[in-house]
Amino acid sequence: MLKQNLSQRMLQKLSPQQIQLMKLLQIPTATLDQRIQEELESNPALDEGEEFEEVFDIDEGFGDEKDEDAEPEENVELDDYLQEYMDDDPISYKMKTDVYSTEDEKTIPIAVENSFHDHLENQIGMLEFDNETDEIIAHQIVGSIDEDGYLRRDPASIVDDLMFSQNIIVEKKDIQRLLNVVQHLDPPGVASTSLQECLLNQIDTNINRSEDASEILMVARKVLDSYFDEFTKKHYDKLKKALEISESDLKDAIAEILKLNPKPASGFNSGSYQNTNSVQYIMPDFIIVNRDGELELSLNNKNAPDLRINDGYMDMLRSYKDTTKGRRSTKKEKEAIMFIKQKIDSAKWFIDAIKQRQETLYNTMYTIMQYQYDFFLSGDNRKLKPMILKDIAEITSLDISTISRVANSKFVQTEFGTKRLKDFFSESLMTQDGKEVSTFEVKNILEDAIKAEDKRKPLSDEKLKDYLKNKGYNIARRTVAKYREQLNIPVARLRKEL
Repeated sequence: MLKQNLSQRMLQKLSPQQIQLMKLLQIPTATLDQRIQEELESNPALDEGEEFEEVFDIDEGFGDEKDEDAEPEENVELDDYLQEYMDDDPISYKMKTDVYSTEDEKTIPIAVENSFHDHLENQIGMLEFDNETDEIIAHQIVGSIDEDGYLRRDPASIVDDLMFSQNIIVEKKDIQRLLNVVQHLDPPGVASTSLQECLLNQIDTNINRSEDASEILMVARKVLDSYFDEFTKKHYDKLKKALEISESDLKDAIAEILKLNPKPASGFNSGSYQNTNSVQYIMPDFIIVNRDGELELSLNNKNAPDLRINDGYMDMLRSYKDTTKGRRSTKKEKEAIMFIKQKIDSAKWFIDAIKQRQETLYNTMYTIMQYQYDFFLSGDNRKLKPMILKDIAEITSLDISTISRVANSKFVQTEFGTKRLKDFFSESLMTQDGKEVSTFEVKNILEDAIKAEDKRKPLSDEKLKDYLKNKGYNIARRTVAKYREQLNIPVARLRKEL
């Protein structure tokens, strides 16, 4: 049985402006200019310039369609809107205000380099193939290599890819034949199908390049070929017994293996080829300067151009006012002015969102700087206080999600280096004497203990727990394991060395 009933509910919905602001907060300074350029291209009412006129409330006077036969006083009062717009005193501000500006603008160089796949394609282009089909197969194999440099797509799938995309019918043996060609490209180990094959291909390259391959290289190859499982599990005693070699020779052989690259494309960062002289640049979102013991904070506005409302749209409004003076506007004129209003609204919302983004970023970073003042003065990680998102949210009166968006993917430049913002947040931990410390302090002690351990007998998580307990930090073994993993330190068995 169907029934109808009325009910009242309170729902919280985000406005388009709020959604736009949240998205802008997540954007780091390095990519802000791209987002602004996208908005400039999509909205002709938004313009780039030294300043903009902050305009009016234009939410009134255009919202409702009126009947053509309605009385003049019931018509949309466009004239009132135009008069309000043109009489409004312009309030200008620049994106780089005094409080946010930096004294010296530095141009950050950007390395222009070939991508990993371009590097391989260039080598393919220099090879001579027996026929066009072989060249197409080679290009297909290169295109199937992943970002680590491995070919994890099986030959049968590549056969299907060629049939559907190139309308070429080949056999798996053709794929295998051309795969062998691709695997001899630079870097060594490229297009391998497994880690073992990758390392073997690299060590074979080293042996072939050596005029007189050393016995150690041959032992290293035998380890990879016949005892790979024992090697990965660091069962060194089994390896010495099976290979019938001394501990010294085994150590030298393993040293040769450790010189190999388990990810052939690791020299290609995010698709960009990184040679030995290449440097990755991070554009900081904030800059903190120590002025004789006083910290000064500024926003890096290098990629935030000044924005304003396009003058052409203002002229169109003035022209409309002149042409409709003394008469009622037609329906087409109303539609035109509604379009102009929509674009101006959108431009104003975007400019306000950029301004609010700058203010939110500054206020949040200023609060973090004050909270961690001792650290920013000294650069000593031991002076970092326990700090969670809620602490900053309460001081700034902002929502925790807003603080999280600000902290994510943002960097601050200090005299001690450029730091990731989210790294300043940590939970608190109580020592045995009741003192509250940051988990950063515990991680630093844990890291120092592992660095100083005997690599022949690495400390287990249980022994690390006892070590921290002696230092006054009473934490569980599983917490030690969690901190160790956060520091990207492997378990004791994998830290073992000869």
